[in-house]
Amino acid sequence: MEIRNLWLRRGAIALAVVAVLAAAIWWIGRPKPIPVVLTEVGRGKVESTIANTRAGEVEACLRTKLSTITGGRIEVLTVKEGDKVKKGQLLMQLWNDDIQAQEKVAQAQAQTARKRVLEACTLADAAEREVARQSELYAKGFVSINAIDSARASADAKRASCETARADVAQAEASIRLARVQRGRTVLVAPFDGTVAKIVGELGEYSTPSPPGVPTPPAIDLIDESCLYVKAPMDEVDAPKIVAGQPARITLDALPKQTFAGKVKRVAPYVTAVEKQARTVEIEATFDEPDKVGRLLVGYSANVEIVLDARDNVLRVPTAAILEGGRVLVVGADDKLVERKLRTGLSNWEWTEVVEGLAPGDRIVTSLERTGVKAGAVVVEEKAAK
Repeated sequence: MEIRNLWLRRGAIALAVVAVLAAAIWWIGRPKPIPVVLTEVGRGKVESTIANTRAGEVEACLRTKLSTITGGRIEVLTVKEGDKVKKGQLLMQLWNDDIQAQEKVAQAQAQTARKRVLEACTLADAAEREVARQSELYAKGFVSINAIDSARASADAKRASCETARADVAQAEASIRLARVQRGRTVLVAPFDGTVAKIVGELGEYSTPSPPGVPTPPAIDLIDESCLYVKAPMDEVDAPKIVAGQPARITLDALPKQTFAGKVKRVAPYVTAVEKQARTVEIEATFDEPDKVGRLLVGYSANVEIVLDARDNVLRVPTAAILEGGRVLVVGADDKLVERKLRTGLSNWEWTEVVEGLAPGDRIVTSLERTGVKAGAVVVEEKAAK
């Protein structure tokens, strides 16, 4: 009996040892909780937005690239790059002494023709009076009808000379206007108040106009910095959603961490194909408060985010936490991940509205890129670094 009890005790001890060993093996080999980043579902504002596909740039409302109509040697250059100019101010003039000489000749011819008009028309008036006098004498029987005919012929001839002299004046004045037009082809004046951005050419150099189809640099690039806007390319698939007047947010690489409110001013009525796979529509956006933006340079790179719709105080989750098919991973009982299917509303790159599938306070995983993060995995919340 004692031997039997001894074996029973030994068996119980052996079973206990085996159980302890099995428990130790399970404890050592059990799946370790995966550290993950969690976000608690809450309420807030969600916007539906679209942004430009490539960097836009700051443009001037008024900008003109001036070139003379004709080519020639630069004789007068009254400005330099960076100068502020007024509308109508002379900027550049080519050599045009020959045209000025032609204008002076035409002015002299006009002056001579005016004197001839005075002489010829005075004689014509006198001849008309002579016709009247001969008619009175004929009525009294003092002269024959031939005297009246002779006086009339002389008067008509002198009247024709008067009209010819007047035509010579008109021709000379037309020559003056022609010379001035030709001189204007060699002169550049400012069409508006602005700043000279660039000058191509120096005194004594030859300036060439830009014929159609030939990309010749303009002589003077003039911009009006008092009115600026942003031009940006939008993907063609987003074009039907964009209309003038929509609110926008403008950011500039030159002014980091600053966002400026604006509005869509214009949507181009055509698609631009810069590359075969990059078809875009140009939009223009203006600043709501340009005075608060400060001094900008034309050509600054800029980005435009257009707000299509917005909703306040809605249930939302980070867009990065949503898996393909509108699914999220929620921390359930025993810290195990459970997959939930969502019905969503508005969304952008940062937030997505949740219409159905989650409740306030639910904790969802945002670090989806980590190995082993899937439904059924046991997780532990990763503490934020202090």
